[in-house]
Amino acid sequence: MSTFGHYFRVTTYGESHCRSVGCIVDGVPPGMQLTEEDIQPQMTRRRPGQSALTTPRNEKDKVEIQSGTEFGITLGTPIAMIVRNEDQRPHDYGGGGKSDMDSFPRPSHADFTYLEKYGVKASSGGGRSSARETIGRVAAAGIAEKYLSLAHGIEIVAWVSSVGSEHQFPTTAEHPAYSTHPDFLKLINTITRKQVDTFAPVRCPDSDGASRMTKAIEKFRDAHDSIGGTVTCVIRNCPIGLGEPCFDKLEADLAHAMLSLPATKGFEIGSGFGGCEVPGSTHNDPFVRNEQGKLVTKTNNSGGIQGGISNGAHIYFRTAFKPPATIGQQQQTATYDGDNGVLEAKGRHDPCVVPRAVPIVEAMAALVVMDALMAQVAREGVRAKLPMLKGVSLPVKDTGTNASGQNVEEVLNGVKG
Repeated sequence: MSTFGHYFRVTTYGESHCRSVGCIVDGVPPGMQLTEEDIQPQMTRRRPGQSALTTPRNEKDKVEIQSGTEFGITLGTPIAMIVRNEDQRPHDYGGGGKSDMDSFPRPSHADFTYLEKYGVKASSGGGRSSARETIGRVAAAGIAEKYLSLAHGIEIVAWVSSVGSEHQFPTTAEHPAYSTHPDFLKLINTITRKQVDTFAPVRCPDSDGASRMTKAIEKFRDAHDSIGGTVTCVIRNCPIGLGEPCFDKLEADLAHAMLSLPATKGFEIGSGFGGCEVPGSTHNDPFVRNEQGKLVTKTNNSGGIQGGISNGAHIYFRTAFKPPATIGQQQQTATYDGDNGVLEAKGRHDPCVVPRAVPIVEAMAALVVMDALMAQVAREGVRAKLPMLKGVSLPVKDTGTNASGQNVEEVLNGVKG
């Protein structure tokens, strides 16, 4: 479907080359200052035409808020946002059987499956399977990110961690997973979006890695080919307790969000697949008390989530993107009618999507955390209204006051006596 989330609900609309794309966001907290200036920075980071490493399609991607705010304040009603397509070229893709692009399903693209599923497909580009659909996600996430920052100081930063076989942190026998690499653990403590963007256009925050990855993309671009890669993301200052076991665990929602993005083929969180190569005695995250007296984990192989619930540590994960399906090389394939032929795709396409995927990964992470936070606040709110219990022994945490003004921790601890 085209709607994501339960409490913070985002519905996107639009195809690759229609008149506009955008979204409707329901569940936005009222009383928050919000203007287009809060949303535009991430829109600009994901826009096409940023460099010679991306598609030359020239779109400003200027966002317009249509509803849900007044005098720059959210009303609590649905917020609609629109981005007008200014450089759409549907004729690049044929239409009405007038070109090869209309006669052939592009190899590894959604042309074939969309036609089989719906009985009709958009001839202009990838339609809803195009990365242009993600504009609505990024716009909606601009709202979520502002609330998360104001309410909890949550920070979400993503960057390119590999292109093809070029990795920022290559795995070794000593460090089979990112979670044990000291340079990676140091990076996720301090990395910012501003630092990531200083390594534009490839967005790998490492001079040597960025240089190697740039050369790799250029090589495939010049050969009219494409290449894939991975994006790593860290979420800092996430409150403890987010995630809804059993089927909506926080990492499951993150995986759902990331794998809903165009061109994604893999997801791992924390130690990921590399963590399968070490014993439990190494992989386990022991508990210690920090300087503030709070219980924390000494290591973070879990990636900030245990039992599907956030534990207060940095949440980090990695998403894999395949090579873009549309390439300029001639490919032996078959037409929709099953006749053998040669397709040489036309149009404007990224030779590698991962540099532009960075803000999109951040956006989906923000939508997941916002939805999970609202679910947990709802749970804690209704629990806080309960009257004092007697004769029951429970470990509890302070969640404020109940309807009678009693401290909840004191109320629940009163059952121990």
